[in-house]
Amino acid sequence: METILTIENLHKRYGRIQALRNISFEIQKGRVYGILGPNGSGKSTTLGIVLNVINRTSGIYSWFGGKMQTHEALKKVGAIIERPNFYPYMTAEENLKLVCKIKSIDYSKINEKLDLVGLTERKNSKFSTFSLGMKQRLAIASALLNDPEILILDEPTNGLDPQGIHQIRDIIKKIASQGTTILLASHLLDEVEKVCSHVVVLRKGEMLYSGSVDGMSANEGFFELQSEDNEALKSVLDDHPAVDRITEEDGKILVYLKSELSAAHLNQFLFSKNIALSHLVKRKNSLEAQFLELTKNASVQNN
Repeated sequence: METILTIENLHKRYGRIQALRNISFEIQKGRVYGILGPNGSGKSTTLGIVLNVINRTSGIYSWFGGKMQTHEALKKVGAIIERPNFYPYMTAEENLKLVCKIKSIDYSKINEKLDLVGLTERKNSKFSTFSLGMKQRLAIASALLNDPEILILDEPTNGLDPQGIHQIRDIIKKIASQGTTILLASHLLDEVEKVCSHVVVLRKGEMLYSGSVDGMSANEGFFELQSEDNEALKSVLDDHPAVDRITEEDGKILVYLKSELSAAHLNQFLFSKNIALSHLVKRKNSLEAQFLELTKNASVQNN
């Protein structure tokens, strides 16, 4: 699979503050990546460095396998890393024509991109009349005018109402379905879980995880069990080699695993120990649970 962006051992220091520490990951063509982390985790700094607007302290990054210089590579990148900034007295179409003129892009792309972001009917409306969500959608249309290989978005739904958030997420999915690689920074777990295939988790400038969203939450999961004698159930489960830990919640036994175990095998094992279950459900840890576990572990290690 073609590599769009490679980041290796990236460090960034602002005086005494270490904004990024040893960040390394790759962006593969055709996927939707999320850089996830709370405010101050280094998301925007990472994007700023690869877009050549922030100087790195050390480390390297390369676009498209290092086959071209950064300034040439960035011509194949569309990015929105600040609030949408267009001329308020000009219409949506006029603003996009100006962008086309500056970037030497044919005007024929304008209607196509306005249609993609659902603004065709408002193309003759002045930018000053747009809602924040519409402004963001126009910014996405502008970033797509040159048909970029990758679209980079920094907190694309920040400040939007629920309807605006839903519209932006749908647009991101639509763009991705057409083959454009997307890299977005977000502090919202829900956003990453709904639109991204891969995620990089940052906390205080350090990378805690890099891989698929499914891979992050596709741990061995846990079972939710109940029987007439929960104490006997817990005692038997303690001896099973696949069981990591056991907790009790609202009368149900939660069994967390350290290796694969099917519901059928667990049920058979308990039956052989004279335990009859009245309730058995296998659940997968959510991305939120995994994120909290990651950041909790990082906090413990840093203390």
